[in-house]
Amino acid sequence: MPEHFRALVVILVLAGIVFVMARRPAADVISDRNFTRRRNLWFVLTLLAFVSHSFWVYAGIAAVILTVARKSERNPVALFFFLLFLIPPAPVEIPGFGLINYFFALDHVRLLALCLLLPAYIALRKRSDSVPFGRTWPDKLLAAYILLMSLLYLRETTVTDTLRQTLYLFLEVFLPYYVASRALKNINDFKDAMFGFVLAAMLLSLIGLFEFARSWLLYSALTSVMGMPWDMSSYLTRGGSLRASVTTGQAIALGFVISVGIGFYLYLQEEIRSKMQRGLGALLLLGGLFAPLSRGPWIGAAAMVVVFIGTGRKALKRLMVLGVVGVLALPVLAIVPGGQKVLDLLPFIGTVEVENITYRQRLIDNSVIVIQRNPWLGSFDYRSSPEMQTMTQGQGIIDIVNTYIGVALSTGLIGLTLFVAFFASVLQGIRKGMRSFPDKDSERRRLGRALLATLAGILITIVTVSSITVIPVVYWSVAGVGVAYAQMARSTRKQTATVASAQLQLR
Repeated sequence: MPEHFRALVVILVLAGIVFVMARRPAADVISDRNFTRRRNLWFVLTLLAFVSHSFWVYAGIAAVILTVARKSERNPVALFFFLLFLIPPAPVEIPGFGLINYFFALDHVRLLALCLLLPAYIALRKRSDSVPFGRTWPDKLLAAYILLMSLLYLRETTVTDTLRQTLYLFLEVFLPYYVASRALKNINDFKDAMFGFVLAAMLLSLIGLFEFARSWLLYSALTSVMGMPWDMSSYLTRGGSLRASVTTGQAIALGFVISVGIGFYLYLQEEIRSKMQRGLGALLLLGGLFAPLSRGPWIGAAAMVVVFIGTGRKALKRLMVLGVVGVLALPVLAIVPGGQKVLDLLPFIGTVEVENITYRQRLIDNSVIVIQRNPWLGSFDYRSSPEMQTMTQGQGIIDIVNTYIGVALSTGLIGLTLFVAFFASVLQGIRKGMRSFPDKDSERRRLGRALLATLAGILITIVTVSSITVIPVVYWSVAGVGVAYAQMARSTRKQTATVASAQLQLR
């Protein structure tokens, strides 16, 4: 039996286990009909991908299926999150048929954007309760950042390719942000969307644990069979163990996605009535976070937990307890079987691949020198500078393992300022929205805490990784969810003020 068919059998079995485990807790969060419809759609599209033997066959049939499924879907963000990691996002170029080299490169993420997000965007623009784009500070900063990126492409490539790159920005940056920020209106919408992401993260977690345990990347053969050559998907080890990547292409990208799932789960877990099922879900996500052996997402997930606890009731006491547990866990790990291996992998105190930390420090030092030469708008050929050339690794690549450094090198301090200011404004909006719900135990307040913690963890994690594969579409989408929360809180404040005014008039 071909490798990709053997992998398909394993994937279907593992996915079946996750769906069976998740069915009962899902009933506490979303409707059973939504769960069943999306689960069946996941199985259909996964089978289609493995048996199609062609990305174009898959894309054509999937487009029809997604178009039909969209008509039954009330929450496009939930469906987008759930299907986002279905197959690897390896790009395939649409031929130009002699007119141009190629029209643009299509991948799974862009296919979802065209079939799910674009129709949602068109529909949302027509709704009277949708805030017009450009009214909020995050809108303005994102528009400025996209415009800057589009203009800077002109200095390094042709007009035709600039149009392609601008299309990618529209599909992968603007659409996820806009639809997430406008489609989520009430608390049930947020639950639905966040559960879609968490369920997808749980699927990745169990498949990732299998890859880690059996040293077999289950989706590696799929890209070749579908005619999607992809440099990202490769076998990487750390401490003698395979680093799982599943459909994300890179281990650190898998860790990033699962850490975001953990951030969302901090909110959703309170909705699950069974403590045992709640605990099993947390253990599955933690196992999935471990499987890629990526330390940056570990730090990001820890930051999420700290921020979530720190913004809740009895924050100081609970943080002290968390700190004591963390300190006591270290000597315990040193004596239990396999514990020393875990300790060696931990950031800052571990001994495995400490040269990666040195590389990141050198990257910052050398990048500062390069940025100083073109401080305002960066440069398109920064990799050819002598300082960057000294960063070439054994694979012959210069890995810019820091998103902020990558933005500064390519778009200068102006681009970096817009990038950071955008996320700072989203964080401020979430924080302001939380103040609309002063009761720290209220559901809406807990939602704000989870979104604040998740976005803070993301911004910490991307210090350790460049914006590769699915990472950018995830952080732009989460930012959109944060803006939607701020809009919901603003609407609540207006309604409260209206009611209070009416009551005063009655008196």
